[in-house]
Amino acid sequence: MGFLEKCIFSLLLIGGMMIVRAEEEISSISSSSRRSSNSRRNTIISNHNNNNDRCDYFKGRWIADFSYPLYNYSACPFIEKEFNCLKNGRRDLLYLHYSWKPLSCNLARFNARDFLERFRGKSIMFVGDSLSLNQWQSLTCLLHSAAPTARYNVTRQGMISTFTFTDYELKVMMDRSVYLVDVVRRRIGRVLELNSINGGFLWRGMDMLIFNTWHWWGRRGPTQPWDYIRLGNVTMKDMNRMVAFEKALDTWGHWLDTNIDPSKTKVFFQGISPSHYNGSDWDDPGAINCLRQTQPVIGLNYPGPMPQAVTVVKKALSKIKTPVTLLDVTQLSLLRKDAHPSIYGLFSMDCSHWCLPGLPDVWNQILYNYIL
Repeated sequence: MGFLEKCIFSLLLIGGMMIVRAEEEISSISSSSRRSSNSRRNTIISNHNNNNDRCDYFKGRWIADFSYPLYNYSACPFIEKEFNCLKNGRRDLLYLHYSWKPLSCNLARFNARDFLERFRGKSIMFVGDSLSLNQWQSLTCLLHSAAPTARYNVTRQGMISTFTFTDYELKVMMDRSVYLVDVVRRRIGRVLELNSINGGFLWRGMDMLIFNTWHWWGRRGPTQPWDYIRLGNVTMKDMNRMVAFEKALDTWGHWLDTNIDPSKTKVFFQGISPSHYNGSDWDDPGAINCLRQTQPVIGLNYPGPMPQAVTVVKKALSKIKTPVTLLDVTQLSLLRKDAHPSIYGLFSMDCSHWCLPGLPDVWNQILYNYIL
């Protein structure tokens, strides 16, 4: 870190410490209230404790914190190239040194050893697009870096990638299903079937499922992986994408209600991960993308609009009988305009995915707090 970066970070750190002290005086919630007793240590999902009931993990601010990141990129040799910003040449480091501080409680630090013990002999699966891949990679890095001598192997079969901690008999899996519903090749071409989830048999029997979809719903032209949309008995060339997104989520919700036993499987939905391609959204009209963004948006609220997809997701979840916990990461992620790969990923300008180490580690930290 250069002299200027050190000076900037020192100022941020001092300010962050002052905010943390003030908020800790206000908050009477002890972090110990989130810990499960030893007698329940082998229970994967406990009922929400008092802290979870009273805490909104998703309202808060980013605090300068030099104890982050939670691992070094070199300690996770299997990070996908598109997320490995430091290895790809990123030199500014301030984006690595922030922790998320909810307003109404303290967020327990991710404890990888505890996580491994809780899920010993279990199976976890992420289902979704490359943002699910981002979070899956983050979780495997968090676990591996804390237990570097534990044996593991990585396999890929079709669209399923499996990271197995053999010493713990734990599988952390990723199913690349970008729409959740099916894309089927028919005589007329590739058809996006909004009422069909034939691939869902792969999701059965998991102890925890973390779903996600949105990133691909607006794609058009050569990158669009379907030629027609089918809804019910009607096949059409295209339709309102937001309506199609909602119909697919309704189909997914029906699948959950038909196939998931809540006493055996805990279900999460990742939420909408935002992009940063327009500086006017964060009151910087001169920025046309996330390049050279080195600090979060200051404050509690993002100046720009909330993605419309957030409303659609919350409406769809309200119809589902199976308990689904929303990882409502949109607002806290909107504040992190500095955390994208930009030119340090696979693409010429990537302001949609996230560097690792980085923001998805906090998504997994919040996930961890939900299972305490």
